[in-house]
Amino acid sequence: MATPAAVYSDRSNRMRRAFVGLITACLFLPAGQARAEQTTVAVAANFTGTMAKLITLFEQQTGHQVHASYGSTGKLYAQIQHGAPYDVFMAADAERPRLLADKDLAVVSSQIPYAEGRLVLWSRDPDLFRDGQQYLNSQPQRLAIGNPKTAPYGIAAIEVLESLGLAESLTPKLVSGDSIAQTFQFIATGNARAGFVAQAQVRAYKGAEGVAWQVPKTLHNPISQHVILLNRGHQNPAAHAWMAFLNGSKAQAIIREDGYDIPLQSTH
Repeated sequence: MATPAAVYSDRSNRMRRAFVGLITACLFLPAGQARAEQTTVAVAANFTGTMAKLITLFEQQTGHQVHASYGSTGKLYAQIQHGAPYDVFMAADAERPRLLADKDLAVVSSQIPYAEGRLVLWSRDPDLFRDGQQYLNSQPQRLAIGNPKTAPYGIAAIEVLESLGLAESLTPKLVSGDSIAQTFQFIATGNARAGFVAQAQVRAYKGAEGVAWQVPKTLHNPISQHVILLNRGHQNPAAHAWMAFLNGSKAQAIIREDGYDIPLQSTH
């Protein structure tokens, strides 16, 4: 009997081959379909700053236009299930794109990882801590995280606390943002002295530099961010072009520069 890992690997390889075919079809659209189009993309909140850079480059290169809608992965997923007019879903996890495909709301062969998020413990106060683990052990009175029900970065934060044996003592002190963007604002505005956010958010922040502890990957499961083409975008040339662009080397360079790791399946 095949192991779960082998089954998943085989499925990933099939998805990869099918997606390459999708890209090839996109590149050889008939001339009459090559005109500039628009596409609407649902994007996980942690990716806001990077998305703006990618949109600028994409529109310059293709002439297509991208309209992005940001929110927590869980809320965007719910919106899509209720008919929200999105062509592409860029989640902060792999599960929800897969669930949409299982519900026949997305093109299963198009799902690929586009980034792996890095979690940091961040504070605007540069003197608050030198070692994040020691700070957590000191039992801070208020700690911001993303809502684990809707934000994959919130799930990762809980996993960190569990790995450190601090979940029971710190859970009553947690303040949850609906999205990781709101969590970041809690810290930036001083409503919480520290909290778990995406490394990319800290790099993009224009305010006080503060202090950030990069959480060891061994303390939580990978934050594998996946993108999938939704059924509404299946006949949209701009949506296909966006999927192809996102998997290309120029987009990957921007994603890496902004503080994400690049999944092997997405590198060329």
